[in-house]
Amino acid sequence: MTSFQSTLGDEPGIAEELAESQQAISIAEFFEKNKHMLGFDSGARGLVTAVKEAVDNALDAAEEAGILPDIYVEIQEDGDYYRLIVEDNGPGLTKESLPKVFGKLLYGSRFHAREQSRGQQGIGISAAVLYAQLTSGKPAKITSRTEGASEAQYFELIVDTDENEPEISVEETTTWDRPHGTRIELEMEANMRARQQLHDYIKHTAVVNPHARLELREPQEHFKFERATDQLPEETEEIRPHPHGVELGTVIKMLAATDSQTVSGFLQEEFTRVGKKTAESIIDEFRDRHYGREMRWRPPQEHESIDLRTVVETATANKGADATTAFADAIADGVGDDDRISHSELLEIVDAAAESVEAEHGTAFGETVRENAVEAVWSELIDASDADPDADPDEADDSRLVADLYELVDAATSTRKDDEVIQAFAVRLAGTFEDETDDDPRHRLTRVTLREYVDRAAELTEEYDDVAFGDTARENVTEAIWDVMATVPDDPPLVRELEGDRDATSDLVDGMRATDIMAPPTRCLSPISAELIQAGLEKEFDADFYASATRDAEVHGGDPFIVEAGIAYGGDLQAEGSADVLRFANRVPLVYQRGACATTDVVKSIGWRNYGLDQPGGSGLPNGPAVIMVHVASTNVPFTSESKDAVANVPEIEDEIELAIREAARDLKSYLNKRRSMQKRRKKQNVLGKILPEMAEKVAEVTGRDEPDIDDAIARIMNNVLVERRVEENGDGREISVVVENNSGTNESLEITDIVSTEPTNLPDDATVVEMDGEWFVKWEPEVKSDDEAALEYEVPDGATFDLDVKGVENEKLTVKQ
Repeated sequence: MTSFQSTLGDEPGIAEELAESQQAISIAEFFEKNKHMLGFDSGARGLVTAVKEAVDNALDAAEEAGILPDIYVEIQEDGDYYRLIVEDNGPGLTKESLPKVFGKLLYGSRFHAREQSRGQQGIGISAAVLYAQLTSGKPAKITSRTEGASEAQYFELIVDTDENEPEISVEETTTWDRPHGTRIELEMEANMRARQQLHDYIKHTAVVNPHARLELREPQEHFKFERATDQLPEETEEIRPHPHGVELGTVIKMLAATDSQTVSGFLQEEFTRVGKKTAESIIDEFRDRHYGREMRWRPPQEHESIDLRTVVETATANKGADATTAFADAIADGVGDDDRISHSELLEIVDAAAESVEAEHGTAFGETVRENAVEAVWSELIDASDADPDADPDEADDSRLVADLYELVDAATSTRKDDEVIQAFAVRLAGTFEDETDDDPRHRLTRVTLREYVDRAAELTEEYDDVAFGDTARENVTEAIWDVMATVPDDPPLVRELEGDRDATSDLVDGMRATDIMAPPTRCLSPISAELIQAGLEKEFDADFYASATRDAEVHGGDPFIVEAGIAYGGDLQAEGSADVLRFANRVPLVYQRGACATTDVVKSIGWRNYGLDQPGGSGLPNGPAVIMVHVASTNVPFTSESKDAVANVPEIEDEIELAIREAARDLKSYLNKRRSMQKRRKKQNVLGKILPEMAEKVAEVTGRDEPDIDDAIARIMNNVLVERRVEENGDGREISVVVENNSGTNESLEITDIVSTEPTNLPDDATVVEMDGEWFVKWEPEVKSDDEAALEYEVPDGATFDLDVKGVENEKLTVKQ
């Protein structure tokens, strides 16, 4: 039966006809038909996305210019459309750059820069202009003024989607009351059904940008978010890629573009954190993978009847007795000085011996003589002629290689394997080495090849001796032998040779990843910092507890990143339902696609019951009055799509998100445990407060004495810190003693303020007094050891009144008696 494909060529001209229909499209035209990919898939979401893109640009521009951002956002209803106005106090844009910034997709300054920024692709704000013109048919109206300019520039423009270029309809100068900044006005088809997401975006932006002042005015509500700090984020610096995580294709491209000739120079010039020493470590790892390592065998031991001096002398001809003896002695001594020796190390020993003897005796030991000496000595070291991998181990003589490998295998395998099995395995493994000697007498092999040697010996042992040699045992033996092998001294290929060799470049990339390299510098990143995360949460959420954590920098895909986390708990936060998860990337709130985000996945995967939060079913979002925020700062955040709504599930980033959350959650756990302990303590204290007065009254009735002091008794029973004022009359006035009695098991540091209505006198040196509005505030900060007490003593006139204020100790552990 003839296939359909076999008949396609029977119609003349069909290939040419199909070829004529192929044509390139501009990026603007593509997104014109796929605007949902950029987050403009509905009127509600389109408005939020447009606000987000404009505000992100404004924040970036102001921060880059060292200006504390003041951003104003206004949304107006205008018939069938909505008008969006965003103004900032940034540095403004020049007349030449402004049209392309707003009217050309994929135009920007940050795509190739390896430093943190909100915008990365140069799509966002121009996509908002494109969406506005598609839905309303109206141009964007942009006003911008640079610092020092007498007038502002005013443009009206749209995006020419066929050419992906700005099409300007109005260009003029105008007056504007801002000394510098940019204003954009867009009309678009939209609605306010996503009002909550809009409010969340602005509020959450204020949380992670505590240095910014934000104002939102929309048809129904008006919000202002004042800045919590005048501290701008630290200025970032562009860095080179880090060797860990950089992809093979990227390295191939970098090799083609570099001016370096050597691999060492390439590594030092093109990557961060790579100096000469690190470059050599990477090259060693490359050698191991590309050339393999050389097996290092033990030199002859005292009990062996091998005389290397005689071996060298026999192999050396016509050099004179004294020079030959000196040459042989130097080689024998050099070999004996090491526990193990490889072929390349033997070459170095022979070369050193030849040069030393030549300098002392004036006799030249040329290349042929040296090669003969190396061959003779190496033959003695690897004498394994009786090690046949297919032979019966009981009939095989014990060779040097067998003995050496037996020792390594025996140390690496389980004690359950008897000596006969280990001996059989060693014989077969030595035989495999011997089989390859003719092809490469140096016994040079990669780790993969070494594992093949071990597998062969293991399979033969399983077949003939019926003893299992599992994967763990094989891997342990491979690792033990690999560890004693030596990295070869061969020079790596030049850059021009690597450039066209994909396999060699792959070995270089693997070597880079295997080398221990210092974490990338963080000057390219601008994390919020644990302190400012807490300040932002405190500013926008009224809670009882706050915790935050900032991790050290890690690497993904050659790009450094930092993960930060914060938790707010209790207070006015919503107690019912799931905790609120705030997701951020480069200080930008991620409003949509929560379920597709790595942050959400990690939060759900954590066992929150271990940290004191309810988690139905043991997985998923925890319940309770909590806010969990996560911020990923990176030079290249891996988003799931062009709309930048969710962070991709990259294992390295997910691991850091989990560690950051757990770090903050441990503080939450301590707080909740302490709070539960305080609740139990308060309950016990309340019970005592009801029972003891009745007991005191009955005791007084029975004994006829005064009722005992209940406060003192409760303080001692509860192991509380008791703060008591004692007053004694002294004729002209009163002597006051504020006594602290520490009944707890730990040392306590207190802040005591005694507010007195008349001026106190005779205060001790460790107390201070401040007068305000006719009252005197006596300040005292004692540190009282467990089961100890301290006292503050001073004098006041008669008629004085007092009011004690005590801080530094939880209320549940404090008893104040005035």
